[in-house]
Amino acid sequence: MDTEVDYEALPDHAPLVHQLMAGAFAGIMEHSIIFPLDALKTRLQAMHAVTTTGGQPIPSTMLRQISSISASEGSLVLWKGVQSVLLGAGPAHAVYFATYEMVKSALIDESSSTSKYHPFKTAFSGATATIAADALMNPFDVIKQRIQLNTNVSVWDTAKNIYKKEGFQAFYYSYPTTLAMNIPFAALNFGIYDTATQFINPSGGYNPFIHCLCGGISGAACAGLTTPLDCIKTALQVRGSEKVSLEVFKQADTFKKATSAIYQTYGWRGFWKGVKPRILANMPATAISWTAYEFAKHFLLQY
Repeated sequence: MDTEVDYEALPDHAPLVHQLMAGAFAGIMEHSIIFPLDALKTRLQAMHAVTTTGGQPIPSTMLRQISSISASEGSLVLWKGVQSVLLGAGPAHAVYFATYEMVKSALIDESSSTSKYHPFKTAFSGATATIAADALMNPFDVIKQRIQLNTNVSVWDTAKNIYKKEGFQAFYYSYPTTLAMNIPFAALNFGIYDTATQFINPSGGYNPFIHCLCGGISGAACAGLTTPLDCIKTALQVRGSEKVSLEVFKQADTFKKATSAIYQTYGWRGFWKGVKPRILANMPATAISWTAYEFAKHFLLQY
C-alpha cells in the first residue's frame, strides 16, 4: 500500500537542494513575467525623479505612460534591468522558500497535529523567510530600480556607480523599509494563501488552478495594503539617481526623510502612487510564484 504524501509541504526526507531549486524556480518565473508592470510602478512612484527626453514630466497614469513609453522609447525598454532582478531573484527566493519550509517544519509537527491549518505559525514562518531573503535581494532591487529610471546604463555600470558615488551602504538604505513592508506582506501572503487553500482545497492535493487562484487573491490583497511602504522604499532606492530633480528627495536617506519628502510634495495621495500597477503586478506575480513553487514541489516529490 502506498503511503499518502502530504503535498502542502516537502517531506522530511526531501533534501535542502530540492527546497532551494523549487524556490529559485518560483522566483525567476515570478519576476521575469511581471517585470514590465514593475517598471511602470517604479516610474509612477518616482515621478519626482523622472523626466522624458524633452524635459517634460512623465504621464501620471498607467495607460498614458505605456503609450508615451512605447512612442518615445519603445516597448522593450520596460524590460531594462531585468538581468539584475533575475540575478537576485533565483538565490533570494531559494533562501525564501527554504527558510519558510524549515521554520514551518520546526513550528508545526504534522505527525502529531490534529489540524493542517496553522495560520499564525505559517505567517510567522513567512515573515522569518523574508528577513533572510531580502538581505540578499535588496542590492539587486536597488540596481533594478535605478535602471528602470535611467535605461541607458548596464547592470554592472549601475552597481559600480552606486558603490563609487554613494558607498556600499546605498545598497541597504531601503533595507529597513523593505523589511517593514515585506514582513507584513509575507505574513499576510502565507497566511492568506494557507487560509484560501485550506478553504478551497481542503484535501491538500496538487491542483495548479487552485494554487494560482489562491496566490492571486493573496498577492492582490498584500500589494494594496503595503503600497504606502513601497512608495517610501522607492524614494529611498532612487535618491542617488542622476534623474532625481528635487533636493528634498536627494536628501531622503532615511525612512523619516523619505516619508516627509513624499508628503511635502504630494500629500497623502503620494503614498498611493503606483497602487494600480502594483496590484496588477503582484496579483499574477504571487499567483505565478505559488503555482511555480507548488509545481516544483510536486515534480520533486516524484524523485
